[in-house]
Amino acid sequence: MGTLNESSKTIGFANPSSYVPKIIFFTKGKGIHKDQLTSFELALRDANISDLNLVSVSSIKPPTCKIVNREEGRRHLRPGQIVFTVMARSSTSEPNRLIAASIGLARPVDDTQYGYLSEHHSTGETATKAGDYAEDLAMEMLATTIGLPTDHTLTWDQREEQWKLSGKIYKTQNFTQSAQGNKDGLWTTVISAAIMIL
Repeated sequence: MGTLNESSKTIGFANPSSYVPKIIFFTKGKGIHKDQLTSFELALRDANISDLNLVSVSSIKPPTCKIVNREEGRRHLRPGQIVFTVMARSSTSEPNRLIAASIGLARPVDDTQYGYLSEHHSTGETATKAGDYAEDLAMEMLATTIGLPTDHTLTWDQREEQWKLSGKIYKTQNFTQSAQGNKDGLWTTVISAAIMIL
């Protein structure tokens, strides 16, 4: 019987380390249409990712994964390519209803360690409130893995200050798209996404 490595080569599996993304970029978009699915497609187009086959994954920013802007990230992708994404999405057909989709990011000081991404989908929240919440989620998940205390009685600002002063969290940020529901009741969809490139 052959080894796992030999079997993998025989049936065409790639080396597992080749599935760790090397580049990540963030994007967001909004779409409006009478059909909900089409409004989602238009949001993907607005975010410049509608030509990709998107596969949803959970919330880890890989170690040493370089963050680039959308334009740079797109240069590494071809139409039809299968791409891993962490995506937040929210839709409404209620006139003037406030919706938001936000991705939060928390990175450790040591870039050889992994960070966290969070997805937050909301109604009735401003972009600022939704973004702060997504950022807080990511920071809290990271904090628990690097030994920082999580005191839920503190406000978001107090916890952010506490964690940043620890010297273990390098940076937190959020990428948020918000919108008000179309006044005529058309479907409005917002998305925010982290696109991971192998």
